[in-house]
Amino acid sequence: MKQYYAAADIGASGGRLILGALEDGKLTLETIHRFDNQMEKREGALCWDYTKIADNIVEGLRLCTEAGKSPVSLAIDTWGVDYVLLDENGDLVGESYGYRDLRTTGMDRVVEKIISPQELYRRTGLLKADYNTIYQLMSVRERNPSHLEKAVSLLMTPDYLNYLLTGVKKWEYTEASTSQLMDPDRKDWDFDLIDLLGLPKRLFGPVSFPGTFVGKLSKRCQEQAGCCPDVYLPATHDTACAVAALPRTEEESIYISSGTWSLMGVRRDGPDCSEESRRANFTNEGSADGSICFHKNIMGLWMIQSVRHEYGDRYSFASLCRMAEENRDFPAIVDVQDNCFLSPDSMCGSIRDWCVAHGMKAPETPSEMASVVYRSLAACYAKTAKELEDLTGKKYRKVQIVGGGSQAAYLNQLTADALGKEVTAGPVEASAIGNIIVQMWGRGAIRDLEEAGQIVRDSFPVEVFRPRCAS
Repeated sequence: MKQYYAAADIGASGGRLILGALEDGKLTLETIHRFDNQMEKREGALCWDYTKIADNIVEGLRLCTEAGKSPVSLAIDTWGVDYVLLDENGDLVGESYGYRDLRTTGMDRVVEKIISPQELYRRTGLLKADYNTIYQLMSVRERNPSHLEKAVSLLMTPDYLNYLLTGVKKWEYTEASTSQLMDPDRKDWDFDLIDLLGLPKRLFGPVSFPGTFVGKLSKRCQEQAGCCPDVYLPATHDTACAVAALPRTEEESIYISSGTWSLMGVRRDGPDCSEESRRANFTNEGSADGSICFHKNIMGLWMIQSVRHEYGDRYSFASLCRMAEENRDFPAIVDVQDNCFLSPDSMCGSIRDWCVAHGMKAPETPSEMASVVYRSLAACYAKTAKELEDLTGKKYRKVQIVGGGSQAAYLNQLTADALGKEVTAGPVEASAIGNIIVQMWGRGAIRDLEEAGQIVRDSFPVEVFRPRCAS
């Protein structure tokens, strides 16, 4: 009898419930339910509606039941760094803030009065970013200390969604590793650091690892869904899921998990918390098998998504790619890592302002905007690849691009050209695939993640892009 596995793959702009099944050694996927997911303004703050997300997951399960494809298990993966605080009754304390909210502005200076950036990186191996959990929590400590006094637990985004569906609290390793509050060698919370920062240690529960059983759906959720799958922990951080879904190759390669963010890096046996890595702003995050995802966070397709919205969503992403290629000679390139592109009121305005401030011609048309974004991303990828090779002391011949951005053929070709390396693109649904194969591993349906990489290679085609000679 065919067994189905449900992946709730929740991104910063939308969510999906995808069913996977293993047939004759190949993994098949079916998208059952899609829904929008956006931060919303509440009293001037950017927040998430987690109840809406949980309800959509249950609706996806209901549609599975309706189709006669009830899954044996369910697992949830999401973006990193965001969290909620809960009181002793399991109710929210404060708001469910999103990482683009600006309340963390200046919190890096507060933290630096307690611990230097160098020492913080040596202890956690995480890149400095204003939206990291550590700075979000310091904002609470500085502005709403009563929230910390009232809270009895902190749950990261996927952990909270699991709690809403099952009533069980778990703290999953890969998601916790995005907080900048974890010791990457011990793979546990750095309680000495937490204490040093004046944060309550009681908020942080024991760390669980991918493949762990969480529990059953609550009775209410079972009644609504019409099924009762076991809930498991995948690598709940979507990047770790995507890395778990990399097709097996015979040699090490650079990966780019391409979506709203582009995460570009390599897998390593252990963390690199050196000063050189800190200066290059690389991060050490957990992977599904306990190794390290050593990568850099790059702004990614957020920029082209924002540009598209400003033009009223009149153009498909494929059209924007084509328009960008037609304007490939537009001269401007921006630094996609500049904070002005993180959460601007107008992405197009920020791009124009950046170009003018740096003596470049500012793009005006949609095709010029798209050209600037895609060429700027490729330039950033090339710079990051050079940094990776310098830091690891290795040369990589290939780049594997997975996730939704792997469909951007023009960007893939620009990347191959800029890096002078072969690029493979796909699979598209990498996070969902990684989610499903970790479920299968946790349930004993496959031996290990090495076997999983071979299954992915056999199941999903990839497109190859080779660098073109300079004209």
